[in-house]
Amino acid sequence: MTAPVPALAVPAFALTWWLGCYLVARDPARVVLWRSGGALAAYALAVAVWSVAPGSAAAEVLLCVPVLCWSGVATALLPRDAPERRLVNLGWAYASGLFLILAVVLPGVGKLVALAPLAGATALLMRHRDRVRPHPLPVALSATAVLYAVGLTVVLAPIGLGAGEPVIAAMGLDLLMFGFLVAVADAVEAGERLMTHLRRSFVGAVAATLLCAGPATLTMLAAPHKGAVVVPQFVLVAVVLGAVGLAAPVRAGLDRLAFLHQDRLRLNRAALLMAAEALPRRRERHRMIALDEDEFRRLTRRALDDFGDVARLLRSPLVELPTVERRLHARGPGVADQSLVRATELRAVLEDQVRRLKPAGGFGTTEEWQYYNALHYCRVLGIRPYDRVPKTDGLDGDARRALDWFRRYVPRETLHRWTVEGADLIAARLWRDLVSTDPRWLTRAGEGVAVARIDRSNATRRP
Repeated sequence: MTAPVPALAVPAFALTWWLGCYLVARDPARVVLWRSGGALAAYALAVAVWSVAPGSAAAEVLLCVPVLCWSGVATALLPRDAPERRLVNLGWAYASGLFLILAVVLPGVGKLVALAPLAGATALLMRHRDRVRPHPLPVALSATAVLYAVGLTVVLAPIGLGAGEPVIAAMGLDLLMFGFLVAVADAVEAGERLMTHLRRSFVGAVAATLLCAGPATLTMLAAPHKGAVVVPQFVLVAVVLGAVGLAAPVRAGLDRLAFLHQDRLRLNRAALLMAAEALPRRRERHRMIALDEDEFRRLTRRALDDFGDVARLLRSPLVELPTVERRLHARGPGVADQSLVRATELRAVLEDQVRRLKPAGGFGTTEEWQYYNALHYCRVLGIRPYDRVPKTDGLDGDARRALDWFRRYVPRETLHRWTVEGADLIAARLWRDLVSTDPRWLTRAGEGVAVARIDRSNATRRP
């Protein structure tokens, strides 16, 4: 193993492994983050295998896996109302498995067959690019996909352009850009900040790379061509950088082990860690006034979708709603600065808005009950009527009747439409309250600069 190989391989492995872990830890419930994290992790493993056995079939197959995961990310980013989205996402797993088998079986340049799903998914994403947010995302993802495909072709095709290690390192840069774009898409979808949280994790990743990957590189240089030495170095780097990327889940896991029989302490620490994790990702308070009605409507739908997930509600921009502020001030001084209380009050506001959709009388299934039933039972109570075995523990009689009605008479697409339309009604009410409130609700004591800026703006609009 020559000196440049570990110098390129170890940083490429460390940074891609960290970013893959970071993406998964952002929101483990999101499929698109798992697919993008899988692409980065597969590339990192390919770098490690290539360092031990350059040009091996296992390394070449692992370099093809990010392409398949990339195609899954492209399909997951399609607009929710795209007619082919559900079918394409269902078929992606089967198609990826098939093309992965072909990549394993076919020799050399034949493994480029794995590019076929990426080409199709990218073309589909570009076709719907006008409805993908942020708008430059499809073009940027397509450009990085083309660069990765070119690099993969150079590595697998017998075109004699020299050593493959620099090309593989360049492919790692493409994947780092790909991971960043996916993180941007996730932050935009959730209405969150990205750079503050990402910068905090990146600083830790760079420090860990310098402190851990540097000695690992020197060890590989001191014992070249020895797999028994090289492999443990990559394992060590993977553990350290994985701990940086998965910082929040790692802390939670350590708490569960350390405070196994101290439930109250563990729950209190979990709440504090959840709030601390949410703070760098929550939008600045002054950004709320810059939202347009369409964006506000989309964030309201998401907040209702996340009604049962306190961690997501903590990061929602809607915790800064004026109606939430009023409820917090009614509780007394000092309460407004408590993030968990804000999330609780946002849930109360949303639940109250759903309750206002309820018609008079007992449980019903007529047209006027559609929006209330869809939001109350499937969002507030969290019933999942289309699961093979829906959970019924703790449900009262009305909830059980609603569950049976959904399963028997309401198609999945119809329930989704009712949920969206009902959420839009709630968003319209909250929007009217937002725009009718004095903009100075966005400021607090000590934020005099922002107050002055708003006052000057109001003064210029007065006749």
